[in-house]
Amino acid sequence: MTDLIHLGLIGDNIAKSQSPRLHRLAGAQNGRRVIYDQLVPAERGQPFDDLFEWVRVNGYRGINVTYPYKERVTAKVRVDDPLVRGIGAVNTVVFDAGGPLGFNTDYSGFIAAYRRVRADAGPGPVLMIGAGGVGKAVAFGLVALGLTEIRIADRDLPKAQALADALAAASPELVIQTGTDAATFAAGASGIINCTPVGMVGYDGTPLPAAYLAGAEWAFDAVYTPVDTQFLQDAGVAGLQVISGYELFFGQGVDAWAIFTGLGLDEARMRRELAEGKDVT
Repeated sequence: MTDLIHLGLIGDNIAKSQSPRLHRLAGAQNGRRVIYDQLVPAERGQPFDDLFEWVRVNGYRGINVTYPYKERVTAKVRVDDPLVRGIGAVNTVVFDAGGPLGFNTDYSGFIAAYRRVRADAGPGPVLMIGAGGVGKAVAFGLVALGLTEIRIADRDLPKAQALADALAAASPELVIQTGTDAATFAAGASGIINCTPVGMVGYDGTPLPAAYLAGAEWAFDAVYTPVDTQFLQDAGVAGLQVISGYELFFGQGVDAWAIFTGLGLDEARMRRELAEGKDVT
């Protein structure tokens, strides 16, 4: 590996992503210079497929992939991990001599985020809103955390059902319901999860009216820009234990760095430097 590590992020609406800074700081910890490009297909005038091919042949060590391309990219990479094949979404790609390899650090990042806040507590019945790329990873993470019941709400019902089928194959005893209206699934849920872009900068609002949070124990929002979404603000007011999307961002970023480089990190230092707004020029 050379001293220069060239990375990037492909996604829409990523101007406020902290991933470039995280990876530049990770490089600095290891005495390496990192270039981390933000690559928006529409802004570059390249469809996703063309942009991915351009990145592949232009010296990048790897890329992160975010909304809405995590499922689409799976057809372009080799996925060796059967768990990631089951998830059907990829957020980390490494370009090796044998071709691009796909990984999912949203899965491991979510598990770390959950345990950091809730330790060994079980998730209980969960309402998950959104069955896209991050929703798939989070759902499989919940199974690893002992999930026994999940209600999956997505405006695209076939997408919710496809995720239900994948989960049933992985965990046959899991109780699963699917539908298009999250509010109808809220009663009796211990955990309520947002895996849609609603609440992100540019997608204002909340995926579930505050009244439907009553009676739940915990909430998680995959959105982290802003960190304090309306959904999490409502959850806090309702007395729920809150897991911020920032924790998922941090966990997936640390795991992606390890996949890209094989180099270690002082995670406490990384958290401190990110919080202080530090960057590397």
